[in-house]
Formats: sequence, C-alpha cells, structure tokens
Amino acid sequence: MIKSRQTILFQGDSITDGNRGRDQDPNHIHGHGYVYLIAAQLGFELAETQPLFINRGISGNRVSDMYARWNEDAISLCPDLISILAGANDAGRIIDGSPGGATDRFERAYRHILEETKEVLPQTGLVLCEPFVMETGARTLNWEVWRQKLDEYSLVIQQLAREFDTLFVPLQAAFDHVSAQTGPDYWTWDGIHPTTAGHHLIAQEWLNVVQNSPWAIR
Repeated sequence: MIKSRQTILFQGDSITDGNRGRDQDPNHIHGHGYVYLIAAQLGFELAETQPLFINRGISGNRVSDMYARWNEDAISLCPDLISILAGANDAGRIIDGSPGGATDRFERAYRHILEETKEVLPQTGLVLCEPFVMETGARTLNWEVWRQKLDEYSLVIQQLAREFDTLFVPLQAAFDHVSAQTGPDYWTWDGIHPTTAGHHLIAQEWLNVVQNSPWAIR
C-alpha cells in the first residue's frame, strides 16, 4: 500500500451500521459499535498518517443487498482495505421463512463481491469477519437451526478466504469463550446484536488479525 493515508472501509449489516450518521458529522459517522472502537484506537495511535475510516454498513442488509450497492458503497471509494461482516440477516430470512429467504444466496453473492473487487481493485485488501450467534434473546427460539446455519456460513467464508487470499477474523469461538464465563446476554442482547462489551470483543479480534498481517494499517 503506497498511499500515506490509507482508507479502510467497513461493510455489513446492523452490527456494522451501529446507528451511524448519514452525513459528515464526525461525531457520528462511525456509529457506536466496533467500527467506532477500531477507528478510535487506530486513529489515535496513527495520528501522523491519519488513516480514513469509512462505515457503510446498513441495518437489515444481506450479502446480496451489499452486492447490489457495491459499486456505489465500495468500488467507487477506492479503499485500501475492505472489511465485511454479514450473514445474520441471510440466515434470519431463511429461518423465518420470509420471501427474501426463498433461496440461499449467501455464498453466491459473497463470491460475486470478492470476484468483482479482486478484478476492479486488485491492490485492495479484504478482511472477512465470521458471523456469530449466541443462545439468548430471540435466538433461543430455533437455536439449533440458527447455530447450524451460521456455522455453515462460517465454513463458506473460511473457504472463500482461502480461495481469494483474504484475511479471516474468527468471532464465534471468541463469543463462545466469553459466554461460558459470564453468560451470553452480557455480550449480545438478542443473540446477534452486541452490547458495548460485545463490540469491544469484535474490535479486539479484528485488530489482532489485521494488525498482525501484511495488511496492517500504518
């Protein structure tokens, strides 16, 4: 990465969105989740190079929804690094039996995103984050189905990470570990959406992978 100021783009659903602002107000552009925590820590540590952190997560998005807006919300921004965290809404539409889950397009749409990004932005790094679920809140209903589906998605993402030579951030095991110590509702309030502590956990795992890789932000 040659640019002195790196651009890091975060994509995903509501976990990434974090109720972010839709204007340029610097108090709100990163939302109030793991993106904010990563941007705060690295922005402070790397003040000399001033990396630019962009949040384009949209609440409710499936991977296919992200792909539909990929030109506008990813390619056109020419980021040095793109981080993706998605999968919960894909699983939810299928488990709920909604029309949006009539077919499972998770792997197909994810592959389209990676293929297009590699083709158009070959120098851009990619970080694929593992979707996760915990047995609390609404997820206690159909828990085994939820866990099975998210585990399937995890295997898909790990395979895609190997195939496209991207970074992979494991999150399910991290949440399982802390849940065994304190209970799941301390980390996610409904089994999917993290609490403040849960967002910190995501940020910690993300930084551990990215900052110890060739794509480390400098």
